[in-house]
Amino acid sequence: MGLDLELAREIRQLKQRDVDTFPCEVVAVDKTKGICTVSDETLQYTDVRLTAIIQENAKAFFLYPKVGSQVLVSPINEDLTKLYVEAYSEIESMEFLIEEMKFQMDANGFLLQKENETLKALIVDLIDAIENQSYSVSTTGSAAAQSGSTTLLNNKADFTKIKERFKQFLK
Repeated sequence: MGLDLELAREIRQLKQRDVDTFPCEVVAVDKTKGICTVSDETLQYTDVRLTAIIQENAKAFFLYPKVGSQVLVSPINEDLTKLYVEAYSEIESMEFLIEEMKFQMDANGFLLQKENETLKALIVDLIDAIENQSYSVSTTGSAAAQSGSTTLLNNKADFTKIKERFKQFLK
């Protein structure tokens, strides 16, 4: 039994990492490169990845920490030259990219974009079309006693175009 206990202790020690996760303060964030600079009060670490895997022109999910906030930083394969942010105390913004789809969010709102089309542009154009709608009305009778019916939505083509844009934009 003593040998089993000693063997278990040795295996646990082998599995222990030489370099642990450590807390830092965010000094700067570079959203174009997907990296940040952090400080642990002793050293500054540059080029800390905001996601464990960074490739040129890769589509990914990024959480951008707020400058001055705390993060937990971990090494990749215990290599202190390859660090990434593992946990965040405060998020300034986020960005999610898949192919030609983009979703960004921060304190000012969110952006949902597919290629060159945005949800905001679709909604603004829809509201404009509603505000500008007009109808053709046919009337009968004299000026004092008219009756009539609405026969045609004059800007129906605007609504049809917006409908098609929504169909292309949304699943």
